Amino acid sequence: MTAVAGGLDRVVLTGVSKTYDTASGTAVALSSTDLVIEPGEFVSIVGPSGCGKTTLLHLLGGFLEPSGGALRVGADPIAGPGPDRGVVFQAPTLYPWLSVRGNIEFGPKCRGVERKTRRTESDRLLRLVGLADSGDKRPYELSGGMQQRAQIARVLANDPRIILMDEPFGALDALTRERLQVELLRLWRESGKTIVFVTHSVAEAVFLSTRVLVMSARPGRVIVDRRIALPGDAPDRVRDLAVTATPEFQVVKAELAQAIYNA
Repeated sequence: MTAVAGGLDRVVLTGVSKTYDTASGTAVALSSTDLVIEPGEFVSIVGPSGCGKTTLLHLLGGFLEPSGGALRVGADPIAGPGPDRGVVFQAPTLYPWLSVRGNIEFGPKCRGVERKTRRTESDRLLRLVGLADSGDKRPYELSGGMQQRAQIARVLANDPRIILMDEPFGALDALTRERLQVELLRLWRESGKTIVFVTHSVAEAVFLSTRVLVMSARPGRVIVDRRIALPGDAPDRVRDLAVTATPEFQVVKAELAQAIYNA
């Protein structure tokens, strides 16, 4: 499954590491890491708890500074959060005093986008995430899954080149999670964005991704970089959940699960 590239920029990590000072000394959260993510890829990161998955994502988001090495998007160094990178957190972070539409339009409004243009774009995004009838509702009136879809729409409204997702479906029930996985693949296909997705679920990573990275136990490092090709994959086709029952899917899932167990 390949994506239509959403930009000309690659994400490049060169010798990136992260250490923390603790009461008992220095803790290495991320060992020296070299990594390239191509435009339009869907890359998932899995590994044991505490392996540095979220640290790596926060470094990409510019929320943390590396202790060593360099990160860049294209020719631009990552020196902090920026509009080229949007973040979807595990818990929805919608503004409760705004409507769903108001949340989606908040970023463009702050950038000075005129009202008519904002409305046209929010209408498009509400349709895209399946919330066309919920634009005037407040976040508390939505289910958890609907709130996550609204959060994704808010990120897309800022038109980032890269979307960083930190276990966004971890707190959802199984049926809602599966539905949002398929919707996320459709959004990825239609938008052509680069997505970096942290998850504890190997099955979720295999189903969603063009590529899965497995990280070792602390100090975290990438020990497996696996391209994912499943039956029926095609540039114009979104994966169906039925693929999870195929022998090919189960083989890849078992391989990656074993890598995590051995980490």
